[in-house]
Amino acid sequence: MTGMPASDFSLDLEPHGTLSIECVENGPIQTNTYFVTSDDEAVVIDPAWEGEELARHFAVRHPEVRIVALVCTHGHADHTGGVAGLRRALGDDVPFVIAADDVETARDHVGWLRQAWGIDTEQPPAPDRLLTEGDRIEFGDVNLQVIATPGHTPGGIVLFAATESGNVAFCGDTLFPGGHGRTDLPGGDETTIMHSLAHLFRLLPQDTLCLCGHGQSTTAGAELEGNLFVRRALNMGY
Repeated sequence: MTGMPASDFSLDLEPHGTLSIECVENGPIQTNTYFVTSDDEAVVIDPAWEGEELARHFAVRHPEVRIVALVCTHGHADHTGGVAGLRRALGDDVPFVIAADDVETARDHVGWLRQAWGIDTEQPPAPDRLLTEGDRIEFGDVNLQVIATPGHTPGGIVLFAATESGNVAFCGDTLFPGGHGRTDLPGGDETTIMHSLAHLFRLLPQDTLCLCGHGQSTTAGAELEGNLFVRRALNMGY
């Protein structure tokens, strides 16, 4: 599997700026879509479903804020299904951003989900920017740092920000409280996600708020203490 994490990568932990985060659970698999705002700019992380409705929702609540990017933590259709609608609502100059190693996943997973589970999502457009580990997404007065975490998909990523109000990581489906993302779907690999968990938890400060792709949030410290997959990944030297 490509996209394995780089062992010499390190995060910039110097706090910069402030973030406001709003989570909307949407779509047929109850995906967490995050509206992340800094100053008068925002990015949408994992727009899952009905993108035009997501755009309307945000515009009503934040008419003074401009959405500057649509970022997906991985290419599964329940995380990309709202991209096309958001682009129609916002304009083609708002880039769709995803990891380079998940371009094929984003292209192919809509059809797989329809065939395997009978769920229809809208095909996302071709991405405008491709991410690799160490890249940054800058908006407002903050930046999101890209951590490569393949395993759930070949190009899964976590987005980390060190801000004046604390550390936060948008984990997609790499990490869940007490567990990790499924590896039995096309492109998944159990050994790879264990390497990714070890890599991630060697990087994240323990006070990092971890916002997951589905369900509840957690912290890096809580998962270091209570997540047996994380502990095994670190103890086994993945």
